[in-house]
Amino acid sequence: MKPHSFESRPTFTGQTDTMRALYLLFLLLVLPLAGPVLAAQPQLLLDVARFRNLDTSVKGSVVEIYATIPGQWLTYMRRAPKMYQAAAILTLEIIRPDGQAAYQENITLKPPVLSDTTAAIKNPLSFQKRLVLPDGNYSVRGLVRDQYRNSQQALVEMPLVLASADVKPTLSDVVLLAKPAAKGAEASNFSRGGFSLTRAPGGTYARGADKLWLYTELYNAAPEQELQVRYRLRKAGGKTDALTQAATTRGLAGRPTPITSELDLSKVPAGDYTLTVEVRTPKQVLTTQTATVHRITTDYAPAGAGPAR
Repeated sequence: MKPHSFESRPTFTGQTDTMRALYLLFLLLVLPLAGPVLAAQPQLLLDVARFRNLDTSVKGSVVEIYATIPGQWLTYMRRAPKMYQAAAILTLEIIRPDGQAAYQENITLKPPVLSDTTAAIKNPLSFQKRLVLPDGNYSVRGLVRDQYRNSQQALVEMPLVLASADVKPTLSDVVLLAKPAAKGAEASNFSRGGFSLTRAPGGTYARGADKLWLYTELYNAAPEQELQVRYRLRKAGGKTDALTQAATTRGLAGRPTPITSELDLSKVPAGDYTLTVEVRTPKQVLTTQTATVHRITTDYAPAGAGPAR
């Protein structure tokens, strides 16, 4: 893959169990009540996206880490009459090959206070971090534990490869969204290219979530050049596309070209899919990028994580 296509997509450790782990996470996100086996272990989902660093005085790439933690499996402690509070302690690390930490942070996340711990579906917690790292190979590690049950914790690790030297047209990672990219957003860790982004944790779309939205950035496109953008959704191991769509974009001068789109998943069966985004001229493919999509049709999707804390 071209250098700034980042060579590999971050994945869960033990990728053969990805669908099983995501389905368990989905159940934890949406079910208001469940047995003690499910409640015994907090769950953590990490999404990582890599973008080109626009500050030419600093070498490296921009890395965004988005952590999602199901809220209802935390221990809610009574703080006052009809007032219950929970908390999760999240540790995020990016480790160099020599074992030293390039980044490390501990964050305490607290969901809203509840008056009844059995009557409401507790919203997932979310946290996002944006940082710049030199090109190279890293490992991303996330550890979450219940503040009131220290023995209950979940660990996720994934590889991270950064290489940003390509001068040809290239795409950033594809960010899968639970809502349309909202234009006109103020600059923050949760906006890119003037758009506010609400991520779909783990790229999971369930019953009731029949629209897939996405955001990616195109680099080194010729200014004002009209380009074709093609989207293909193919089931893992399949030979035919379950969904295709086409659009156009035009290169911007002096800055990345943001690309947003909406795909209709209402007729897409359950399963694991690869979404391919392809940018091309009428004669040749310029660059491609992929993302993994998980489709679940038997249960309803959660409302989505609220603003990061």
